[in-house]
Amino acid sequence: MQYIVRKTTKVPLFRESDFAAADVAELTFVAPKSSEHHPKITLRLLHDDRNIYGLYSVEDRYVRAVATRYQDSVCQDSCVEFFFKPNVGPGYFNLEMSAGGTYLFYYVADCTRTEHGFKEYYKVSPEYGNLITVKTTLPHVIDPEITEPVNWQVMFTIPVDAIEPYCGKIDTLNGQEWTANFYKCADKTSHPHWITWAPLTILNYHQPDRFQSMILE
Repeated sequence: MQYIVRKTTKVPLFRESDFAAADVAELTFVAPKSSEHHPKITLRLLHDDRNIYGLYSVEDRYVRAVATRYQDSVCQDSCVEFFFKPNVGPGYFNLEMSAGGTYLFYYVADCTRTEHGFKEYYKVSPEYGNLITVKTTLPHVIDPEITEPVNWQVMFTIPVDAIEPYCGKIDTLNGQEWTANFYKCADKTSHPHWITWAPLTILNYHQPDRFQSMILE
């Protein structure tokens, strides 16, 4: 599998038309543990050499979002996630975003599991985490769940300046090959599910060996 991140000459606004030139990645691999609710999810990515722009679109139901602070465990809410490994440094980043726009951002240098999480990982500090922007079409808090069908979107921007302090210097995004996987989850909703772009061997999103090629055009 491979995803091409097309180059853009303008900063996308929060509208799907600004991502018209982007390739569409569909998340279709459903973990067996999931409930019968399988939302339809797509991701579009663009870059302008110093920023990566993303737009998740979700045709969903049973949507919940109660996490409100940076680095809260948003995977328990209705959540979309972008895991990516630059071609510098030993580790990968995981950006997890709830339907309400709350997000978590880690750099994982060694994902070997320990009783405290991972062998080596870093919660990206607010100094750099605040450089990321996340916008959503839904309210910040969604409780109780939205049980009827609803379409929602999350747009995000990841500046190179937010990741270089952890992975090392990135001279240009042009022509680079990274690896990545794209995820959707909803661990603590009434209809939990785990859906991915690239298939996984077990229900564990922290499998960098299962990441696929991501070419930044």
